[in-house]
Amino acid sequence: MRIVCGPVRKQGRLIPLVVLITLACAAFLFPVLSAAQTGAPVGESMVSAPTQPVITEYSPPPEIAAKAAAYRSALHWHFLVDNLWGLVTLALALVWKLGPKFRNWAEGRSQRRFVQAWIFAPLMLLTLSLLTLPSNIWNQALELRFGRSIQKWGAWWSDWVISQILYLIIGTLLVWILYAVLRRSPRRWWFYFWLASVPLLAVGLFLQPLVVEPLFFKFTPLVEKHPELVAQMEQVIHHGGMEIPRARMFEMNASSKTTELNAYVAGFGASKRAVMWDTTLTKASREEALFVFGHEMGHYVLLHIPQMIGWIALVMLVVFYLCYGLSGRLLQRYGADWDVRQMDDWASLPLLVLVASILMLLGTPAMNAITRYYELEADRYGIEVIHGIVPDANQVAARYFEKSGETNLNETQPSEWVKIWFYDHPTRPERVHFVATYNPWSKGEKGKFVPE
Repeated sequence: MRIVCGPVRKQGRLIPLVVLITLACAAFLFPVLSAAQTGAPVGESMVSAPTQPVITEYSPPPEIAAKAAAYRSALHWHFLVDNLWGLVTLALALVWKLGPKFRNWAEGRSQRRFVQAWIFAPLMLLTLSLLTLPSNIWNQALELRFGRSIQKWGAWWSDWVISQILYLIIGTLLVWILYAVLRRSPRRWWFYFWLASVPLLAVGLFLQPLVVEPLFFKFTPLVEKHPELVAQMEQVIHHGGMEIPRARMFEMNASSKTTELNAYVAGFGASKRAVMWDTTLTKASREEALFVFGHEMGHYVLLHIPQMIGWIALVMLVVFYLCYGLSGRLLQRYGADWDVRQMDDWASLPLLVLVASILMLLGTPAMNAITRYYELEADRYGIEVIHGIVPDANQVAARYFEKSGETNLNETQPSEWVKIWFYDHPTRPERVHFVATYNPWSKGEKGKFVPE
């Protein structure tokens, strides 16, 4: 399930306050369904029940399990160092008085606040991006080392530049709005900025699949190359009591950058669409592709997207309010040392971002728990909606998760601590076991979401 930002590799985990309302759901709302690295082309069945063993638990070969353990260990260390370094860079920006330097430069060029915003904000945001750039490079190097990325460094840099341009444009507009609110209502800015953030978030969600994602990948109508699959997908759609026009189904050329298999849903209203990665269409069986589509379809049918928008709006309200209280106290005590005059001073931005980043980091376990629940329910829906259409649906889904776990180097026995902090999906062992054993029909019962 994707909602904003598009299928772009994350350029760092600490997200400044000014782009929280457009980018925060990148951390919370982009659960990824990855699949196998090997398999038959879509349209050819991989189902051969008499010759394939029954899968009930996730059990990759020992060499793949060892590689997955090494990769995940490196990734977890990267997460910790990345977040710590992000906080350090924000603290250094305060200690080095970068905000006051940029503020003085902006105020010396113009007395108009709008012009000052377009001088100060790009300088401040770009500086923070450059300070965290080594961590982004480290992440890409890890992905290349373990074979999850095939993107050349030149293309990676091109994506980074494009993402920074978007980041600076959106961030500067939000900085201007934030400080305009701060000047007009020093005591209730957190609430009024939140009120402005919610519609801006909705606009971002609507435009993301139409404007942002095409900057990084090519999208073509799914029916052009896979008419038979689309016809079967329509069976699944009708079984779920939905209508998704063929014009809303797309193929994305993910193979230009990654070996992973994936699919997602994005947008709402007129921008709503279902996207299958070309890697999935090339390497997964038709049955597996239908399960993947059923899972993504479940996010729409079960209203996960509006529910998550509501959760994010609630989180933003809490974060903004706590920012108001904590930042105000810190500014009273250390403002003179940092050369920050008051809260509506441009130079307070690193402080606001620092406090917001800490709060968002502390909220990660709770948001992960919410998305894990939604993903489990989408797995349940995926099984139910293909039941009776795809033979042996449980094993189709189990084989998909088994192979995708091997390809994506998922851990075989992640600890509870790792699960809480790093998993916005159920763990791979949990997903394989669930889809392999979920079978209410064997007890004469009906499905939870798709009763027959």
